[in-house]
Amino acid sequence: MEAREEAHLPPPSPSPPPPPPTSPAHDALLRAGPRLRLLQQAHAHVIVSGSHRSLSLLTKLINLACAAGAIGYARQVFVTVPGPDSFLFNSLIKSCSKFGFPRDAVAFYRCSLLAGIPPSNYTFTSVIKACADLSASRLGRGVHAHALACGFGSDPYVQSALVTFYAKSSDLNVARQVFDKMGERTVVTWNSMISGYEQNGSAKEAIELFDRMRESGIEPDSTTFVGVLAACAQLGAVSLGSWVYEYVMDNGFDLNVVLGTSLINMYARCGNVSKSREVFDSMRERNVIAWTAMISAYATNGYGSQAVELYDQMRLQGPRPNKITFVAVLSACAHARLVDMGRQIFASMKEEYDVEPGLEHFVCMVDMLGRAGFLDEAYEFIERKIPMEPPPAVWTAMLGACKMHKNFDLGVRVAEHLLDSEPENPGHYVMLSNIYALAGQSDRVQRVRNMMIQRGLKKQVGYSIIEVDGKTYMFSMGDKSHPETNIIYEYLDELMLRCTQAGYVPLADSLMHELEGEEREYALRFHSEKLAVAFGLLKTSHGMTITVVKNLRMCEDCHLAFKYISVVANREIVIRDKLRFHHFKDGSCSCLDFW
Repeated sequence: MEAREEAHLPPPSPSPPPPPPTSPAHDALLRAGPRLRLLQQAHAHVIVSGSHRSLSLLTKLINLACAAGAIGYARQVFVTVPGPDSFLFNSLIKSCSKFGFPRDAVAFYRCSLLAGIPPSNYTFTSVIKACADLSASRLGRGVHAHALACGFGSDPYVQSALVTFYAKSSDLNVARQVFDKMGERTVVTWNSMISGYEQNGSAKEAIELFDRMRESGIEPDSTTFVGVLAACAQLGAVSLGSWVYEYVMDNGFDLNVVLGTSLINMYARCGNVSKSREVFDSMRERNVIAWTAMISAYATNGYGSQAVELYDQMRLQGPRPNKITFVAVLSACAHARLVDMGRQIFASMKEEYDVEPGLEHFVCMVDMLGRAGFLDEAYEFIERKIPMEPPPAVWTAMLGACKMHKNFDLGVRVAEHLLDSEPENPGHYVMLSNIYALAGQSDRVQRVRNMMIQRGLKKQVGYSIIEVDGKTYMFSMGDKSHPETNIIYEYLDELMLRCTQAGYVPLADSLMHELEGEEREYALRFHSEKLAVAFGLLKTSHGMTITVVKNLRMCEDCHLAFKYISVVANREIVIRDKLRFHHFKDGSCSCLDFW
């Protein structure tokens, strides 16, 4: 444990001569600590005692002022310092960076250069961290260049800070270049690179790097696991996520709020809500984030009633709900037809908790009302209740409701609002095209397709991921890259034939109507999620649940097909699409076709 803590320490810095241990002014500063009023009194004592020219005392005072959050006071003291030295500048830059004043850290760095103070590895480490916190990509690159010019390009502390900076700046190629050049890497550096990959959507690379970290003999810490669990959640890699849970329990890690919430989210995003609840119940401390994560786990997996029940428990025995909590519970109401409950919760936000509804809450309300068939009320809500120009997300929710309830006239009006607000989003054209097609207006379908072609817009490519024996496999529509493609296709053909014999009829309206006859049926049959499910059924033992992660919303035909497949294959199938989870079992889905 000591080695792990040492990895977080900054590079060593030169120490000033300590003040005499019996100095009353020094003792006053120690008693004051990071408390502003007491610091001001101690400062007065320093002045009265004649110690106001002591660099060590003033440095101590300024650092404590930064720790107290009193950056203005720290600046005032700094300008009174006669001849600030490198230790004072470095201490001040580090304190500003550490205690949340990155702009001041950069300002004092520039001030030190103007004063002719040569920077050290200590200086660069703190300033680069400040640039990362500011998302100041151009400035950070300039500091990097300065560090190289000063001969600190190979300093492990500077390199570690650079990895964090470039990862936070989404420049993963440069971050990895710096990482690979490092001769010595602390756990902090590994964590920065892993979380950088995960936060930029490169979950597979994050997990691969974690495997390499373990091979290198580096002991992971809680921060490592938070990043790895988030990557597992992205990919649906439940086996690795479960290994992390076992490792945490077996090795005496503190299941704190951050780690516990990460586990809740991982299991929820892999479709295992019971394990999420197991983790939640085992946590000794739960804050609003942990409660919200568990409520959201129920909501996205189709357990709306349990989500609302847990929300009620939170109100009685937990922390006050926040904006994110309300999003989770309103979403649960939307997908569980709990319209009256949703109306009450939305009203309570302002009336009971003084929480001002935001865009995400308006979207949830429109979605809830629209899904339940209250299209007129939903449209009126948009016009009268939203105190701003309705953003695209609101119209998207409304458009989905119009398509669900086949109100094509209103759907066209809503779609036109969408095209006005986001003319470059291909998804809106696809939805509008489908609505025109369902309404039998083929001429308008062609017009929408022509608009997409003229603007160079293409429908986003869908893919599905499945984990088998700890390894992830990706499929796209009509994918033939897998070495067992022929076997997979033959098995899927056989599977769909059995489904057809059981009563399944393809829903051709699920496509964008650019295909005809057998060609359309072929495209429907080999959607990425069907290929992934077929592969999973082939490669796993009877009785095992098949879990697939899809990057887009699942089409209606696949949704129908999986009901039949769950019967003919006698398996539970879990599909996580862009919006939520669908648990197919014995011919029905957990969403009750309300999605």
